[in-house]
Amino acid sequence: MPDKSNPIVLIHGLWMTSLCWEGWIKRFTANGYRVIAKSWPGMDVTIEELRRDPSPIASLGITEIVAHYETIIRELDSPPLIIGHSFGGLITQILLDRGLGASGVAIAPAPVKGILFLPFSTLRVSFPALSNPANNHRAVPLTPEQFHYAFTNNLSEEESLAVYERYAVAGPDHVLFQAALANFNPHAATTVDFQNDERAPLLLISGGKDHVSPASVVESNFRLYEKSSAITEYKEFPERTHYTLGQDGWEELADYALNWAVKHASEKGIEQ
Repeated sequence: MPDKSNPIVLIHGLWMTSLCWEGWIKRFTANGYRVIAKSWPGMDVTIEELRRDPSPIASLGITEIVAHYETIIRELDSPPLIIGHSFGGLITQILLDRGLGASGVAIAPAPVKGILFLPFSTLRVSFPALSNPANNHRAVPLTPEQFHYAFTNNLSEEESLAVYERYAVAGPDHVLFQAALANFNPHAATTVDFQNDERAPLLLISGGKDHVSPASVVESNFRLYEKSSAITEYKEFPERTHYTLGQDGWEELADYALNWAVKHASEKGIEQ
């Protein structure tokens, strides 16, 4: 029987709330785990409230989001298994770098500082926000069409719209600007010490059909850790899109992520 003493902390990404983890929460809880799935600061309200007035999160940045989850984790009785998606995967890496967590899984993570090349699909998703400097302090939603391309590119328009209506919210575009300009900022909020030998084990997961964080970007992220002796692994699921948390077959992904996190919790050593 696996050790279930470590709680699980789930961290969502941009344009979503913790509701996106609903299937994972039920599955992990049913297996006896304590699951903590809190939304980003100011986003622990209903989807309807966020859509009606996203102004409270307009200037939210990565530093504040990381601090929010660090506070949650430090209040736990034991180090958690940290699993993050998209920007949540980036935040997971920062938290592990700070010595938090027993192990971490970054699913389709947003780019950390140091990734120099972004493919066209990533730029296409980001361009509507980044093309207007005023968006740096706005919370702007994706349109249903933009969401379809970014998240649910394997679904019909009708199927995608149903997902959009359940989960999609405005997101603070400030985090996009922070990620996009990180390589020009010596104190970028997306900075991770890739040579940190003391951090907990980390698994990076990509999807072969992901338009937001394509496999090439996630693999580049993995390669940045080559000089660290801390356990770091990479896994690609060829058929997964950026909506991988709810896409058909998500159970396989959830079980893989959890089993890896449990197996490697607090291990030290080289495994590249």
